[in-house]
Formats: sequence, structure tokens, C-alpha cells
Amino acid sequence: MKQYVLTMFQPDGPPPEPAILDPIMRDLGAVEAEMREAGVWVFSGGLASAAEAAVVRMRGDEAFTTDGPYTEGKEHVGGFTVVRAPDMETALGWARKIARAVALLPIEVREFKG
Repeated sequence: MKQYVLTMFQPDGPPPEPAILDPIMRDLGAVEAEMREAGVWVFSGGLASAAEAAVVRMRGDEAFTTDGPYTEGKEHVGGFTVVRAPDMETALGWARKIARAVALLPIEVREFKG
């Protein structure tokens, strides 16, 4: 069975207040429970803010580390879920459920290759 990553993008800045975030996390937890019950869930996790990221690049034979995200932007990856699905359309169905749970955040779906 193929695997897909469902990537959630969130705006830069502090997280929403608990009054907004708590219902989102509850709904997201319900979708994850549904995925587990259906046997499609592989792994999921939220990420620290992009401001806490570090990037490693090679220059010749030496690795250099810089603070901050790889790309500057107003949105960065906030979390992701990996699912098993027979095809893209099935993976998109799960992404739609996540999109409903997280309200306005976009979800990108990509198949793992290899």
C-alpha cells in the first residue's frame, strides 16, 4: 500500500489562544482516532515554530548551520500526518477531514516515492 504525507501549513507567529486552539486540537484528535481505527494512520506530529528551526548546508567539504527556517515566508509547515492509502483520491479524502478539523489551514498531500 502507498504512503502519503498530509502536510499542514500554518501562519507564522504565536499559536492561537486556547479558546480557538483547544477545539481544533480536539477535532484533529478525533480525525486521528478515526484514521487509527481504519488502519491507515502511520505517524503524525506537530512541529516547533519555524523561528526555532536550523538549516545545515554544505560549502565544499564543510557543513554550516544557520538559525531560522530554510525559506522566509508567512507560512511554514506546522505538522504532518502520514497515512497508508491505495491511491491519491483516498489520501485526499483524509486530508479533507483534517482540513475541516483545522479550519482555515491548507493541507498539502504528497505520495512517498521509493
